[in-house]
Order: sequence, then C-alpha cells, then structure tokens
Amino acid sequence: MMQADEPKPPWEKTALIKALGVAGLAAVAGFASVYVTLGRPDNGPRPAASAPAVQSTEAPAPSGPGRNALSQGQMAAFVFRPARGDLPEVKFEDATGKARTLADWKGKVVLLNLWATWCLPCRKEMPALDRLQQEMGSEAFEVVALSVDRTGLAGARKFLDEAKVAKLALYADPSARMGSTLRTAGLPATLLIDREGREIGRLLGPAQWDGEDARRLIRWALQS
Repeated sequence: MMQADEPKPPWEKTALIKALGVAGLAAVAGFASVYVTLGRPDNGPRPAASAPAVQSTEAPAPSGPGRNALSQGQMAAFVFRPARGDLPEVKFEDATGKARTLADWKGKVVLLNLWATWCLPCRKEMPALDRLQQEMGSEAFEVVALSVDRTGLAGARKFLDEAKVAKLALYADPSARMGSTLRTAGLPATLLIDREGREIGRLLGPAQWDGEDARRLIRWALQS
C-alpha cells in the first residue's frame, strides 16, 4: 500500500489537472449565463414603438341654437337642421310677373326671407336685409325677400318703396302658400339655403340681419 507522503504517480497528476480545467470552464459558462439572464434590461431586443394616436380635428356639425359659435347673439334663435334637406318646389313671381322657383338660384347661397305687407316685425327688419344684400350680395350670395300675402306684386312693391329698400329684388307669392309649404310658423321666417338648394337651417321671427353675427353665419355658409 502507498503511504500518504509518497509522491503521486504521473497519471494521477494529469487526471487532476483535467478535472480542474473542466470545472473552470463550467464556472465561466455559468457566470456568462447568469449575466444574460439577470443583466441590464436593455440587453434584449426593444419592442417597436407604437405610433401616437391621431386626434381628429374635424369640427362637429352645428346642431341647434346656442350649441355652436354660429348660433350666438342676434343669431341665437337660428336652428340648424340635423341634416341638410331638399326643399319642396314652390312657384312665385318676380317683378315682371315671370314664374320662378328656388331652383333658379342653384349654385348660390340664398337667404330666403318670407314676409307680408301686414307684418309689422317684417317692416322693421326689412332695412337690415336690404343692407345685408348691399354689403354681401354677389354671384355667390343673394337675399331673396319674398312677399307671401294676397296683395301680390302691387302690394309688395308699395311696401318696399315705403321701407326705402334699394337693393332687394321684388318677389311675391300671391297664392300665400309658401309659408305653409315650407312649414314656417308665423312671419317673418328666414331660411338659409346652400348652393345645392338644401336648407341649412332657419330663424323664425325678426333679426338684425346686417349685424356681425349674421355676416359670420353667411360667411360660414359660403365656405361650407
């Protein structure tokens, strides 16, 4: 039997060196695996950044008095239709007695004002409508003031002369059916109509049609 203090044979020394080498490699590999797993979180691939949500910039459609910047001040009673609708075809007369319909103004924005010779509020607001036509009347916009009583063209002409109207053209519906056809409750009644002949909205009762609130509404209609 070999004694403890005797020198080891060469083959045992070689085996011991190999064993130490394998253990060292295993330790290095283990350390490396621990770094990848527990190292800094930015070692792995970064997730792709998501695009920011696009915010809509479309303004909500006007819908009712006081609910938008256009139904304010003198136009607070102006009521927008939820959706623009075609108007029924109704006939009336111009100053020469020629039959006309609203289709004759297609391509223009129209402010259709229904009035009567016996209507005192109509007489009060007529000069403002005349000034609006003078200031903003063009190939793109016109105020159409239409008399809807049975005095016809003669009564309407006298009324406009007394009101000293200079820029409004003469139109009359001697049948007096326009108001009921367009379902207006009383006079005056004013409808704003787009270039396609569709009603944008209406205002029942008198208003200061040459004021800034009305001009803002008309400018919006011309751009919409």
